[in-house]
Formats: sequence, structure tokens, C-alpha cells
Amino acid sequence: MPRTITVGVDGSPGSRIATDWAVREARRRDVPLRLVHAARQRTEPDRVLSEAEARIARRGTDVRIDSDRVPGAPVSVLLTAAGDAELVVLGSPSSAAGVASRLAGSVALAVIARCRRPVVLVPGGRRQDEHRPGDVVLGLDLTDPHDAVIEFAFDAASRRAARLRVVHGRHAEPDAHDAGGAADAGRSGATTGGRTLSEVLRPWRERFPGVEVAEQAVIGTAGRHLAEASGDASLVVVGRTRRRGPAGAALGPVTQAVLEHSSVPVAVIPHV
Repeated sequence: MPRTITVGVDGSPGSRIATDWAVREARRRDVPLRLVHAARQRTEPDRVLSEAEARIARRGTDVRIDSDRVPGAPVSVLLTAAGDAELVVLGSPSSAAGVASRLAGSVALAVIARCRRPVVLVPGGRRQDEHRPGDVVLGLDLTDPHDAVIEFAFDAASRRAARLRVVHGRHAEPDAHDAGGAADAGRSGATTGGRTLSEVLRPWRERFPGVEVAEQAVIGTAGRHLAEASGDASLVVVGRTRRRGPAGAALGPVTQAVLEHSSVPVAVIPHV
């Protein structure tokens, strides 16, 4: 199994925030960190990497750091680098960013849509607090739950000593909500026609007995609810199918909504 965390660096503020997050995650997992910079020209100086290395050194860490400057288009370079990674970390521009940062954002989305390894998108605009309290939030589709997504979320919660909040959508029932349309939360027997949530989570609760689990059923699509849940979370975990449609790899509506609106890092886990 690959044992490194790879972070894409380009010198932008979002990239610096993502690198800080990646350093902390590498420390949690006790694995090396690899900095990858896609240089569009072979003669381009190594300033981006040297600045990233200096930033990490100033903060002090016992994580092993490797740096690679790879000529080529950013998406291709990052997808190739991901082949040797346990986890890929990318920065996201802030909503007030300029054209260059929006381009970086499109690169991140293209990598997430095509990458065969888990990718974490760290939002720009503010530094992620190393000691930020909050749940790990898992968006789960009960009609098609996947072990890779569930395992990543339980493992992330275990490493952070955090609660795991599992959010899943269900269809509205005639008496399932009040006049205000409030979501029904905490129903462990909730189902959408397949296995119940408790059945799906049972083996993972047994494997990670130290992780407290909260179950939250919401009416309709989970995308908006997951984005809202990110407000007091430390990490949001969602899945992405690796199947390719007629237009190539693409992100589903729930994953797209969470990536666009989450205020905390989002882990996107590919699955078949």
C-alpha cells in the first residue's frame, strides 16, 4: 500500500494552507510528505518548492519531506504523482480569488474527478486550525454504501479522537416532518429501501470501538445538509464513483455541492 501524502504546491495562498494541513495529516499517519510542483517550463526556477520547504521548516516538524518539480500540465502531473500516494491534498481558492486562483480551482476539481486515490480539498480564505474541534462528517448513500468511503471516515475520526456524524438522505414520509420541513435526525433504523443505517455501520463500529457515532437522517438530497454540517466539523467525507460517463469522469451533484460550499476540508474517496 502506498505510504506517502502528496500535496500539490503552486505558491498560492490556498496551496500554503493545504500544505499546512497536509503536514499535520502526515504527522497523524506517521508517513512522509511529498511536495509536488507542476512546472510549465523546464527552466522555471524552484522558488515555489523552496518557499514551501522553508515554510514547513519554520513551523518545525518531524515529518520527512520530499520535493519534486515535474515539468508538465498540472492535472497530468498531479494524477501521475497520485499513483504513489496514500492521500492527495490540494488547495482551493477563496471565493474572492482572481483568475489565476480560479484556474487552480479548476485544476483541483479535474484531479478529484479523475484521481484513483483519496483526495482532500482544503478550502482557502482562512487558515485551518490545527486544534479545531468538531466532528468528522460522513455523507453516506444507503442505497449504495461503499466500504472504502466508510472506512476512511471511521479511520479519520479515530485518528482525531473525534465523533463521526453520519448524514444520509431519505425520502419524505407523510408524517416524517413537521410543518417547517425539519430534517429527522438520529433515527438509527432509517432506510431507503436497502439495509438500515445501523446494519451498514455495525461492522465498522466493531472495528473502531473507540469512535462515537451519531446518525442523522435528512430529507431529500444530502448535498446541502452536508455543506451546512461542515460549519462545526473538522472534515467532511464523501464518495465518488470511478465509473466514466459519455463525457468522461465527472463529479456527482452531492460531491459537487459539498466541494463548492464546505467551510472545512473535504475528503473525496473514489470507489467502483
